[in-house]
Amino acid sequence: MQDEDIQTMNRPAVERGSAVRPAPADAAPTWLGPVLVVGIVLAALNLRPAITSLGALFEEARTGLHMSGTVAGLITSVPALCFAVFGVTAPRLSRRFGPAAVVCAGMAAVAAGLLIRPFADAAAGFLAASALSLAGIALTNVLLPVIVKRYFPDRVGTMTGLYSMALAAGTSLAAATTVPLTDALGGSWRTGLLVWAALAAAAVLPWLPVAAASRREKAAAPAARAADAGPSVVRSRTAWALACYFGLQATGAYVTMGWLPQIFRDAGVSASTAGVLLAVTMVMGVPLAFVIPGLAGRMRHQGPIAAVLGVFGLAGYLGLYLAPAGGAWAWALLLGISNCAFPLVITMIGLRAKSPAGVVRLSAFAQSTGYLISIPGPLVIGTLYQHSGGWDLPLALMAGLLVPQIALGVLAGRDRTIEDECGMRD
Repeated sequence: MQDEDIQTMNRPAVERGSAVRPAPADAAPTWLGPVLVVGIVLAALNLRPAITSLGALFEEARTGLHMSGTVAGLITSVPALCFAVFGVTAPRLSRRFGPAAVVCAGMAAVAAGLLIRPFADAAAGFLAASALSLAGIALTNVLLPVIVKRYFPDRVGTMTGLYSMALAAGTSLAAATTVPLTDALGGSWRTGLLVWAALAAAAVLPWLPVAAASRREKAAAPAARAADAGPSVVRSRTAWALACYFGLQATGAYVTMGWLPQIFRDAGVSASTAGVLLAVTMVMGVPLAFVIPGLAGRMRHQGPIAAVLGVFGLAGYLGLYLAPAGGAWAWALLLGISNCAFPLVITMIGLRAKSPAGVVRLSAFAQSTGYLISIPGPLVIGTLYQHSGGWDLPLALMAGLLVPQIALGVLAGRDRTIEDECGMRD
C-alpha cells in the first residue's frame, strides 16, 4: 500500500481527533483516538496536584513530620530538581518501551507516591514518596508532547492546548480545594493529601489499553526502532533557545507561585485576598492554555506571541513596583497572562522537530535543562528580599529576566527544525 493510500485512509480519523498513526499493515483501531484524548487530559490534570496540594498544607505537614527548616527548604526545591533529573531518562525509556507505556508507568508512579506519602512517619519517607510521584510527573512532562506529535501530527496546537488547559486546571483545582476538602474530611492534612491519589489512579486506566496497542505496533515494526534514536539536539541553536526560554519562564512561574502572595501582603493586602489574587493568576492559565497553542500552531513564527506575553509580564512587574496594592487585581491578571509562556513553549517543542523521535529528544533536553536553570530563581529572590528589606530589587530582577526571555522566545519561534539544524535526513 502506498503512503498516499494510508494517509487517505486515516484522514477521517484525524478530523475526528482519533489516532492517526497506523499499524504497519492496518489502520489504527478506531477506539484509540478517543481513549488517547481522555488519557492525555487525565494525565495533564495530574501533573501539578502533587505539588500544589502540598503547598496548601505545607505548614501542617511540616509540623506533623517535625521537619527542620533545612528539610522544609529541600522539599520545596525537589520538584524542579526531579523534573530535571528524571526527565533526562525519558528518551531512553521511550525507545525501550514506547512513550505510551512510559506515560502509563509514570501515572502509576504518581498514584503510588501520593498514596504512600500521607502514611510516612518521618520526613525522609515523605520526601522519598514525593520523589516517586515527581519522577512519574517528570517522565509524563517530557512525553506528552511526543504522544501528541506521534498520534495527532496535524493537530499539535489543538491537542497541546487541550492538555495545557487540563494542566492549568489541575494546578488551580488542587490549590483551591485541598484545604476545604481537608476540613470536610475531618481536618487531617494526611487525608487532604491522600485524596489526590484517587485522581492519579484514574489516570492510569486509559493508558493501559493504549500502551498495549503501542506494544503490538512496535512488535510489528521492528525496523522502525533504529530510527527512534533521533537527532543530537545539543548541536541545535533552536534546542538551546527553547531550553533557556523554558528555564526563564519556569523561573517566573515558580517565583509567582511562591512569592506573589507575600508581595501583596507586604503591601497591605489581607492574607485571604492575597490568596485569591494568586488563584486569579493561576486560573488565567486555564482558558489561555487552550487558546495560545492553537494560535501558535497556525503561525509559522511563534516569536510574536513570546514577545507579547513578555510585555504583559513587564507591565505586571512594573505595576507591582509602583502600586502593588492599588492595582493588585490588574497586576495579578497581567502576570497570569505572562505565565502562559508555558503552553507556548510546549507547543514550540512539538513544532521544532519533524518526528516523534526528534520531539522526545528535544522535549527531554529543553525541559531538563530548563528546570535546572529555574532551580535558583525562587531562592535568589528570597535572599534579595531578605537582605534588601523590600521588593524593589527582586521585582527589578524579575523584570530584567523577561528581556532575555523575550529574545529567546523569538529565536525559538523561528520556522525551523532541529533535524535541519543538525543535518539529519527526514
